[in-house]
Amino acid sequence: MLWTEGVIGLIRLEPEFTVAKVADLSGVDFNREYVFLSKTDDELSLVCESSRLPSQCEAAERGWRGLKIEGMLDFGLVGIIAGISGCLAAAGIGLFVVSTYNTDYIFLKSEHLEEAVKVLKEKGYCVA
Repeated sequence: MLWTEGVIGLIRLEPEFTVAKVADLSGVDFNREYVFLSKTDDELSLVCESSRLPSQCEAAERGWRGLKIEGMLDFGLVGIIAGISGCLAAAGIGLFVVSTYNTDYIFLKSEHLEEAVKVLKEKGYCVA
């Protein structure tokens, strides 16, 4: 875990990701390391490695890179995403967040990744 003396650690994820709207789950490879699925009353949203995007997508936005917040986050923690998103918003960098039971994932457009890492490091975050 990269949390040392209250410093939040983030890990860069290597693959490029795509955020997509899918019609069904038949083409989704759930055996991959990173597959995020959300279902609402009117859509199925998928975040997956771009190289594993199903062929039948209703819409897709390619070119995302990911940062994983290291360690298991307690549900009582407050302001983790607010702190990160505030730093990035001040630098004009948009993001897309996916939360899991254990932690949170921050997705940024590929062209903003290096600037985002620089900004976060300047604000005291540890990015590996």
